[in-house]
Amino acid sequence: MKINIYYGGRGLMDDPTLYVINKMQEVLEELHVTIERFNLYELKNTITTLPQTLKTADGIILASTVEWFGIGGYMYQFLDACWLYGDKEKISRTYMCPVAMSTTYGEREGKLALANAWEILGGLPCSGICGYIADTSIFEGNEDYNRIIEKRAENMYRTINQKMTSFPASNQAVKQKVAITKNTDLTPQESEQLSRYAADDSYVKRQKEDIQELTSLFRDMMGSSEQEERKEEFIQEFKEHFVPQPGFKAVYKIQIEGKKQPLIIEINGAANNYYYGNTESPDVEIHINRETINDIIYGRMTFQRAFMGGAMKMKGDFKILRTLDQIFVFIERTL
Repeated sequence: MKINIYYGGRGLMDDPTLYVINKMQEVLEELHVTIERFNLYELKNTITTLPQTLKTADGIILASTVEWFGIGGYMYQFLDACWLYGDKEKISRTYMCPVAMSTTYGEREGKLALANAWEILGGLPCSGICGYIADTSIFEGNEDYNRIIEKRAENMYRTINQKMTSFPASNQAVKQKVAITKNTDLTPQESEQLSRYAADDSYVKRQKEDIQELTSLFRDMMGSSEQEERKEEFIQEFKEHFVPQPGFKAVYKIQIEGKKQPLIIEINGAANNYYYGNTESPDVEIHINRETINDIIYGRMTFQRAFMGGAMKMKGDFKILRTLDQIFVFIERTL
């Protein structure tokens, strides 16, 4: 078993968080757990690359000190990097124990912030530690406090070893039903460079003007006949590849880029209906571009892969979205 410790404090000698994680590390090493420590204040220039270190860990400890307000900037940077560059599939199998010690006020809020952030990322929770410690000397010789730390470390080991389950959290339910931020193929360094351009108002304004000019130019070149809405586009392909699912009933609303109206698909067992228009209270709403819908129809992509890869956005019940790949089976074919 391997556990990573990510320490988000400033490394001060009298930091109570350091005492807690050092004690936890001693207990876990006695249980033959491999420990790797990451002090974020020493790695502040490479924090965006640290999510890669999660891939070898069975569990992690996120430890931070509340010195005046919140868990501190280094820990927030690390959690932001996990959201942008972390392997969500690996995070979903990784347990996290939050440690938030306070020298002023807000240790409970700090522990809750760490737990909520990890659950929104999709990770698994462990029971954590929080407390107000004005002077680390109170730990010395206090068996009760040390016993609490030891028990939390043992509980974390037991939770990971037995792969204990927990009730689903509401923030995870929201994450599953609403599309998340689009995945990026850029490296952390490329993203940082790109953000500098985005912060340049004159650059952004010039780019928008160029896009508007190009859009107007291509609109004039297309001609009026090509601008008319093709009412039957994509409908025949869906009809030909429909596979009935007994007892299944759902309404899909698919907004395809460039279409004035969304494609409505109504399924009720073996019955199916397709049209461009509007409908009230669809089970799933999908936003997709023309290239991706063509990839799906020609069997090069599935709806679920398009969503997970960020090429498609959705709102609604994720289980009903997954059923799309069962009721419409597209086989790969050449153009």
